Amino acid sequence: MKYFLIILKNVGRNPLRSALTALGTMMLVCVVTMVWSILSFLDQITAEKSGDMKVIVMERWTRPSLMPFSYAKTLSEGAARKPGDVRPLDSATWQFYGGSLDPKKTTRENTIFAVAMEADKILTMMDELDNLPPEQDAELRAAVDRLKAHKDGIIMGKDLLKNIDKRVGDRFKLFSMNFIGIDLEFEIVGEFPESRYNQMGAMNCEYLNDALDAYGRKPGNMRHPMADRSLNLVWLRVADMDMFAKVSGQIDNAPYYASPAVKVETASSGFASFLDAFRDLIWGMRCLLAPAALATLSLVIANAISISVRERRMELAVLKVLGFRPYQILLLVLGEAMIIGTLVGFCSAALTYYIVNDVVGGFKFPLAFFGTFFIPAAALYWGAGMGALTALAGSIVPAWSARSVKAADVFAKVA
Repeated sequence: MKYFLIILKNVGRNPLRSALTALGTMMLVCVVTMVWSILSFLDQITAEKSGDMKVIVMERWTRPSLMPFSYAKTLSEGAARKPGDVRPLDSATWQFYGGSLDPKKTTRENTIFAVAMEADKILTMMDELDNLPPEQDAELRAAVDRLKAHKDGIIMGKDLLKNIDKRVGDRFKLFSMNFIGIDLEFEIVGEFPESRYNQMGAMNCEYLNDALDAYGRKPGNMRHPMADRSLNLVWLRVADMDMFAKVSGQIDNAPYYASPAVKVETASSGFASFLDAFRDLIWGMRCLLAPAALATLSLVIANAISISVRERRMELAVLKVLGFRPYQILLLVLGEAMIIGTLVGFCSAALTYYIVNDVVGGFKFPLAFFGTFFIPAAALYWGAGMGALTALAGSIVPAWSARSVKAADVFAKVA
């Protein structure tokens, strides 16, 4: 306890230097916390699951994936066509429909991105929506029932409703950007609970497909250019990797998908493929930015402790005369650095957690169904650990220098 009180006294001896060291530590811990949180999120969504897996079927060679809607039925059955073939546990088709509230000017505030799908599949095939608390689950089921009853209905995320200044019950017309000429009117029949779907909507696939068919029946119109390539993704649920391999083999060997060809991959693999375009950036964050920030943090602490040791050589010499052993001097200096590093590191991580999660409400990923990124609770001990370890690394040399101070040399210079 005596040593601890001495360490605390030393920390407060030079408030300005301690404050500057703490400020530099806070900034660097904040940077590393953000980087590690992003990398942890990306690792999580690209990690393979051993059971209850999602599988994506998409066009093999083109991005974005554009397949005939005629593929939907057989793909939803895993291309099972003979006795003994395996069928997925569940399935859902996705057709992307995007548009603007203003046909002349498209902005972030008036743009809506929606997925056209079977209404019932919202409850079973959209991640995070199949395991909601009872109250939210009841509200979502009621919204899905209204969507089934209203072909022109749409369920929208909280952030999307806020962006376009609409609420449940409102109606609007959307001028499509990817299905040119298929402009649809919608009634907002529900709102998604807080989830990765805050920035998107879900609509009836029948509404979109009926509009495509009606377009070709209008006098003077030919079949819509997107009518034969309106299906973007088919999601399948399988029990495990063995079932995935069987379903994948059935689809690869089926004669139905010659033009265009399709490919099958796990959801995590699909996300990893999308992120492959950013692999250099992710590598730089993991292997360059985070280590550089930690090294800089060690240097900041090392510099502050070195100055403190040089200023206190006389005091250290007196402590040795009074009977302090070298290891006790070493522990005093290391303890001073680690108290600053640990406390400031924890406070920095806690402040980052609060600002990002509670004040800002998380960061939105550009791809809507990636959802919103939050700082994990684990960041609280990341910050304390980073502060403690970098403080230890940065203070070893100054502490060893303090340990090696010779009282005779110091007093000889004074004399």
